[in-house]
Amino acid sequence: MAIVEEVERGASGRRRLSLKNPATMEELGVIEVSTADDVNAAAEAARAAQPAWARVSLKDRAAVVHKAVKVIVRRRDEIAAVSMSETGRTAQETLAMEVLAACDALTWAAKRAPRVLRDRRRWMHLLGPMKSLHLLHRPLGVVGVITPWNGPFILSVNPTAQALLAGNAVLLKPSEVTPDTGALVGSIFEEAGLPAGVLQVLPGDGETGAALVDADVDKISFTGSVRTGRKIGEACGRRLIPCTLELGGKDPAIVCADANLDRAAAGTVFGACMNAGQVCMAVERIYVVEDVYEEFVDKVVEYCSSITPGGDADMGPIIWPPQLEVIESQLADAMDRGATVALGGGRVKDADGLYFEPTVVTDVTHDMALMKEETFGPVVAVMKVSDEEEALRLANDSDYGLSASVWTGDKRKGLALAMQIESGSACVNDSEVVYGATEAPFGGLKQSGVGSVNSESGLLGYSHLMPVVIDRFNNDREQMWYPFDAKGADGMRKAINFLWNTPIGRWMS
Repeated sequence: MAIVEEVERGASGRRRLSLKNPATMEELGVIEVSTADDVNAAAEAARAAQPAWARVSLKDRAAVVHKAVKVIVRRRDEIAAVSMSETGRTAQETLAMEVLAACDALTWAAKRAPRVLRDRRRWMHLLGPMKSLHLLHRPLGVVGVITPWNGPFILSVNPTAQALLAGNAVLLKPSEVTPDTGALVGSIFEEAGLPAGVLQVLPGDGETGAALVDADVDKISFTGSVRTGRKIGEACGRRLIPCTLELGGKDPAIVCADANLDRAAAGTVFGACMNAGQVCMAVERIYVVEDVYEEFVDKVVEYCSSITPGGDADMGPIIWPPQLEVIESQLADAMDRGATVALGGGRVKDADGLYFEPTVVTDVTHDMALMKEETFGPVVAVMKVSDEEEALRLANDSDYGLSASVWTGDKRKGLALAMQIESGSACVNDSEVVYGATEAPFGGLKQSGVGSVNSESGLLGYSHLMPVVIDRFNNDREQMWYPFDAKGADGMRKAINFLWNTPIGRWMS
């Protein structure tokens, strides 16, 4: 059932991988794996091209990204078709997750980058009369972007655009499962007028990714598993370069007794089953107050029963075959420990591809892998709790902390509960929207990652804020310069007394 298999090496001597569509198991073609030498050559070319790109004005860099959006809109059906062939997802889901989201994210970033990243002068509270302060946004240099297979276009084009807007060159390594979708990012920016060498796409697998982390780059942006993210973080730490790590999740949902149960059931089912559950912020644990538990479970089963797996239906396949084994293993462990499968629970019979049934599991507990480890599949796990305090305690009983949701008829209570959840973000009466809210920084706590993407902080994360202090008067010497004497020390005493022991001094300081 493998959809990525190594085949005989070609004339170049590079390793080659054959690809299949996970929905139909049809052959898609063969890619050559970029070697360490390929990666180092690309890094050298990027290093050479980056200074000229950094000298391009912010307005003109933004214009290239705006042109890229126009290219995406014109080529939207091509982008969707390529992504669907590699992921097996439905057309509506692909257009929404990949194309619409990309157009929105890039337009937002391109509109705001000239303001967010512009150089500024700031008045200094104490030294202001004598010095001027300039805050200069400087590119990091060359950024390595390593992206996953579950959102292969949006999760490639979005960090790439943010890094480019900040004046960096980018080396993009898409997943070996979705290489053609990643390659589209390069062709789109090339068509938009990005200079040669500023963005290069490196097809390959983990070998290529490891080479990129070790190459001459100034930052790594990675989206993927905790295990790989930890290795990347360790490598970046040894080299003292920054990294952004957007890793896994085990996102909880709290359903209060006063919630709109129809909306809560529909929203949590969507949050659990979107992209067949293969979303880092998928709803994977639902804690329901016992007063409404039975009614809520009935509604969840009803909503899940209406979801039809299939390429032309509602839900696509499991994209990466080993993930099927993870899902099945977690369900088997849960049933061995007393859980009940209320709906689904297995692979879709007589399907050509890697489809798994929308599944509802009840009677779950925290000693089950299903409630502790990332599932990444269309499984709705529902647990009864006595009250909201117990729900909150269990929601925080996790090594992950990416996102969360609270469902209640009282928005103030929803906000209060959300503030107590140990997660990078949260929704009240909604799910799966934070990444699409471009103004919101997206990142995790605990093992869910380091740093954030999107919002102004996402743009700022690809630049170094350099302060430059300029003396206003150019006198021969400063009072603190050598030589020291008793007169200077007495002057320091008087200055301290004036600045922090008189009304006008405190105002100045």
